[in-house]
Amino acid sequence: MIKKPELLAPAGNMEKLKMALIYGADAVYLGGKAFGLRAFGGNFDNDELKEAVDFAHGLNKKVYVTVNIYPHNSDMEKLPEYLAFLNDIKVDALLVADLGVFSFARQYAPDVEIHISTQANNTNWVSVNAWKDMGAARVVLAREMSLGEIRTIREKCDVELEMFVHGAMCISYSGRCLMSNYMTGRDSNRGSCAQPCRWKYSLVEEKRPGQYFPVEEDERGTYIFNSKDMCLLPHLPDVIESGVDSLKIEGRMKSVHYVASIVKAYRAAIDSYCQSPDGFQLKQEWIDELGKVSHRQYTTGFYYNKPTADDQIYGSSSYEQTSDFVGLVLAYDEATGFATVEQRNNMKLGQEIEVFQPNLPGYRMILAEMYNDEGEAIEVAPHPQQIVRMKMVHPVEPYAILRRDV
Repeated sequence: MIKKPELLAPAGNMEKLKMALIYGADAVYLGGKAFGLRAFGGNFDNDELKEAVDFAHGLNKKVYVTVNIYPHNSDMEKLPEYLAFLNDIKVDALLVADLGVFSFARQYAPDVEIHISTQANNTNWVSVNAWKDMGAARVVLAREMSLGEIRTIREKCDVELEMFVHGAMCISYSGRCLMSNYMTGRDSNRGSCAQPCRWKYSLVEEKRPGQYFPVEEDERGTYIFNSKDMCLLPHLPDVIESGVDSLKIEGRMKSVHYVASIVKAYRAAIDSYCQSPDGFQLKQEWIDELGKVSHRQYTTGFYYNKPTADDQIYGSSSYEQTSDFVGLVLAYDEATGFATVEQRNNMKLGQEIEVFQPNLPGYRMILAEMYNDEGEAIEVAPHPQQIVRMKMVHPVEPYAILRRDV
C-alpha cells in the first residue's frame, strides 16, 4: 500500500493558519517575530504561537516553526529563551539551517523534532545522513534536485524527507541570496529580503553611464532574474512514488485565498491518487483552481531537467489570476438561508459569485439580496472588511470563500 505523504502549507498569520488547516493541510509552517526568513510575512508573537499550536493540535494536526536564519553573534543572545518557549508550548518541529542554531535547539528544546531547512542546501544522501546522525528527524531537500536524485536519497536514507511542490522559485541557491543585502541593505539570510530578483533591469556599460541597453530585445528592459512559479500537481504520481514524506507549498506572504485554493487542490489530488494509484486521473478542476489565485506562470523547476530560459519570465514581473476574493463567510443561518460575510473586495447586487468551501460542494449564484450590519438593504458593499448579510441559494459553511471571475 502506498504511503500518503503529509501536505504542508504556509501560515503567515493566524487567519492563514486556520484556512490552511481547515482546507486540508496536515501541518503548517510559520515564523515567530524573530529568527525566521520572512520578517515581513505577518508572523506570530508568543501568545499567537501558543494559540496556533492549540488550534492545530485540536484538529490533530501539526505546527512547525521556522528558526532558519543564518544568525550573527547578536542574534544568538535571545535564542535560548525563545527555543525553551517553543519547547514548552509543544510545537511539533523546528526548521533549522545553521549548525549553531541546531546545537542550541538540541540543548534548549530537547522535546521538539528538528527539521533541516532547505537553506542548508542538502543535495546528496551523505549530507542527509549526516544530519540524521546528529539527531535531525527530517531534511527538507534543496530545490536544485531532480526527482531521480531524490529517489536515490530515499533509497539510501532512513530519515523523513520533505520537498517543495508548489510556489515561488528564488533566483538564488536554495534561497541563499545576497542581492537584497547589497541593493537595499536588507539581509535576505536574516529574514528581510526585498525581492530585487523581481525588479526590472537594463544593461549599463561602464564608460557610457546613463545609457541603458535592454538585455533582451525589448525597449522596456527585462526581468532577467524573475523565475516562473513551481507547480508539480500534474506530476503528483512521480512525486509520491519518489518516497518523500512531506509535500511543501511555498507562500507565507501569500493571501488567504491563495492558501485555501492551493491546499484544497493538492489535498484532493493526493487523496485521489493514494486511494487508487492505478485509476488516478488528473482533474481539470484542480488545474483550474491553481489559476484562480495570484501566481506567475508555472514550471516544474529542476525536477525533470535543468531550468532554461523557458523557466524565466523576461517581459514582466506581474502576476496573473482568474478570480478575485470578495468575501469570507463567518456564519450561516440554516433557518433563514442568510450568511454573515466579511467583505474582502467590492461586492454589489447582480454580480455572479462563486462559493468555494472547505467541505461542502461549491456553487455559483447571482448576488441578489444584501444587508448591512444595521439591517438596511444595500446594493453594494464598498468598505474594507464590512460585515454584511446576504441571501444564499444553497448552504454555506464558516470559512467558505466568496469570489468572482476577473
